Amino acid sequence: MSTPASDVPPDDGSTPHTARHGSSLRVLALAALGVVYGDIGTSPLYAIKECFGHEYGLLPNHENVLGILSLVFYSLILVVVVKYLTFIMRADNRGEGGTFALLALMRPHDNPRSKLVLLGLFGAALLYGDGMITPAISVLSAVEGLELAAPVLTPWVVPITIVILAGIFLVQRRGTAGLGAVFGPVTLVWFVSIAAAGVPWIFRVPAVLQAFDPTHAWIFFHEHGLHGVLVLGSVVLCVTGGEALYADMGHFGARPIRLAWYAVVFPALLLNYLGQGALLLSNCDGPEGVGAEMCKLVISRPFFMLVPELLLYPMVALATLATVIASQAMISGAFSLTQQGVQLGFLPRVQIIHTSATAEGQIFVPVVNGSLMIACITLVLVAQTSSHLAAAYGIAVTGTFTVTSLLFYAVARHHWGWSRFRAGGLVSLFLIVDLAFFGANIAKLLHGGWIPMVVALAVFSIMTTWRMGARWRSRELSKVRIRFEDFFTSLKLQPPARVKGTAVFMTQDADGTPMALLHQLKHNQVLHEQVVLLTVMTLNEPTVPNDQRVRVTQLHAGFWRVIARYGFMETPNVPEVMKRAATQGLATYRGRTSYFLGRETFVATGRSKLPRWRRVIFAFLARNARSPTEFFGIPANEVVELGAQIEI
Repeated sequence: MSTPASDVPPDDGSTPHTARHGSSLRVLALAALGVVYGDIGTSPLYAIKECFGHEYGLLPNHENVLGILSLVFYSLILVVVVKYLTFIMRADNRGEGGTFALLALMRPHDNPRSKLVLLGLFGAALLYGDGMITPAISVLSAVEGLELAAPVLTPWVVPITIVILAGIFLVQRRGTAGLGAVFGPVTLVWFVSIAAAGVPWIFRVPAVLQAFDPTHAWIFFHEHGLHGVLVLGSVVLCVTGGEALYADMGHFGARPIRLAWYAVVFPALLLNYLGQGALLLSNCDGPEGVGAEMCKLVISRPFFMLVPELLLYPMVALATLATVIASQAMISGAFSLTQQGVQLGFLPRVQIIHTSATAEGQIFVPVVNGSLMIACITLVLVAQTSSHLAAAYGIAVTGTFTVTSLLFYAVARHHWGWSRFRAGGLVSLFLIVDLAFFGANIAKLLHGGWIPMVVALAVFSIMTTWRMGARWRSRELSKVRIRFEDFFTSLKLQPPARVKGTAVFMTQDADGTPMALLHQLKHNQVLHEQVVLLTVMTLNEPTVPNDQRVRVTQLHAGFWRVIARYGFMETPNVPEVMKRAATQGLATYRGRTSYFLGRETFVATGRSKLPRWRRVIFAFLARNARSPTEFFGIPANEVVELGAQIEI
């Protein structure tokens, strides 16, 4: 994709995915509701409640309610509309968005230790920290509606939440392609319902419409000072999930995501938030004030108190469905993020299962699924309430916002050719908002905010350690590297015996001689009549067209080199590569083809310059990484592994 150097690339909203499937704009917009807007769409369950929670001690009087509503409205405008929909979504990598897509534009293979690459990795790591809290707080907030509908069920809120969460994770192995078809319609019903719940209260207290005046936000800060700034730690809950607009852009395209926001999501969120504000004013701004029992009840459950008693059970059920969908979107995002990290070389090989033969992007990563399930259930058991979880929520999200802004600056400067003044001026506006939210959430560190940060730092350490260890391995192997031309020249001097069949040697060096080939020749003193040197390359782009996937070159009599190219959102498959190579003249036959792979054992001896703790982690990751045979889909009975030991 060529990009004008002097300006933002044209944004027609199309992606390779949408072009390939030819889906209509409205159908894609409906599908985007369930996947892209599940998280931000369920924020009304807890955002306003937390703003007026016990932590801040805010009185729900006229000035404070209008101030909070004004902050919510302009947060949605500045973060979602201005930042993501208008600018960030233009920084795509061949139609794909997300942290790794931005990182790939930085060409991490060229300088893997640059500050931008490390920043991008930390941003990706933060998403894992966010991913374990989102399902927990979303589902728990929905089920807590039972406390209002049937107080006798209050002791069962946590057990029911755990059962629902366990069910969400356990069903992942079977795939969710079939269920995905109903995500959009169910989420549409959700948005219509929350809008309808808010409208009657706005008519009762039309004064809440004054919140559109930004002076109320300014007055709120002026009256409360630093305390008012800290409240942003809960206001930010209304924009959690904003990163999904960018991360899921490749699945739907920019235009459907924008259409869904302006036509459905934004109006529904505004009507519901305004309705909750009107409800608070109606019950708490009277003569009895916050001392009234009804006011206390409204503060504790403003979302569900909007709903007539007759419709309370259906709303709890619908909220639970909506939060399940939001959780599914977050889990799928974690799977996709892991796949991209593996392909870009920042994570070790893990088992990636494709759960659908037809639905693109339907994958299941067992190690991520299990880790998230344990983390989510543990958080619910420890926190017990959504309010306690909210104390840990937000810091990872705002950290991701900040990282995205900084990476956007690099893209604007180096890929679009923007001046420092132009790029810096825009990103400075982003950072004022991002850092205000992040700073307010720093106060949560001692109240649970440390949990996602510890997870993020652990994941970041794993990614950087794996990358550094892999580079050390490459340097060590380069010391004994033999150019293929030199190797072939030596064969002419002492030609080995040739045996029938084909030997495929996998190598990361597209010009050198595979170590497995050297070891095989050393120990067996023979070569197959057809030798294939296969290199699988991961490009800094999401996908590679099928007609550009495989390149076959005949080097010398009986020697072939095959280069397979994959995007960072694709999983390599060697049998598929060999089938494509056959169409270009390289004939191989099942039963007469053997795959020779090097099996390396890393021993922490102190030879490398890596700190001891990184050496230990890298050796552990290497031992537990998925074998190349399984990862590349090679039939196990056709593989010969040759061992080697590398000291680190």
